[in-house]
Amino acid sequence: MTDPSSLPQRVHVLGASGSGTSTFGRAWAERFGHLHLDTDDFYWLPTEPRFLEKRPMPERLRLLTEAVDAAERWVLTGSLVSWGEPLVERFDLVVFVYTPFDLRMDRLIAREEERYGAEALQPGGAHYDAHMAFIEWAASYDTAGLETRSRRAHETWMARLPCPVIRVSGTDTTARQIEQVAGSVRKLDAR
Repeated sequence: MTDPSSLPQRVHVLGASGSGTSTFGRAWAERFGHLHLDTDDFYWLPTEPRFLEKRPMPERLRLLTEAVDAAERWVLTGSLVSWGEPLVERFDLVVFVYTPFDLRMDRLIAREEERYGAEALQPGGAHYDAHMAFIEWAASYDTAGLETRSRRAHETWMARLPCPVIRVSGTDTTARQIEQVAGSVRKLDAR
């Protein structure tokens, strides 16, 4: 069993939408006693349905900074590459979850159906247009350039981080991912 006090106290987990970053973060927080924070809760204004209106950048950054500064141990999931630069110095560790395209898209479609109902996502449905725009955006992760949330943008950003970066596969179980990260941290500490 890993002693939570031997683990990084401030962990950021990123990857494509549908890669499993939030699932990893919730499990890590539950297992090791970190506070779980998700960038979506700061990036988006609370609307119904969710994800309709972006919170202004200064406000989201202020709210997220206050949240991480108020917690001794936290795991932050989601992407903040385009807006969270001031937080980079607070990271002890970054975990990158890479999940193959087909699995990510299956997860995202299932999540959207659970969230809105399959009928609402069909042509003519209440969420069809927003759903199609989201799926198109998410599908471009592996091929898009630096102008959007993409693997290329994430790789470029991670290459200049001052903290260690550990990569895990989104095809592994969450338990396996956690063990891999904890094991990698032990190896880093042994150096």
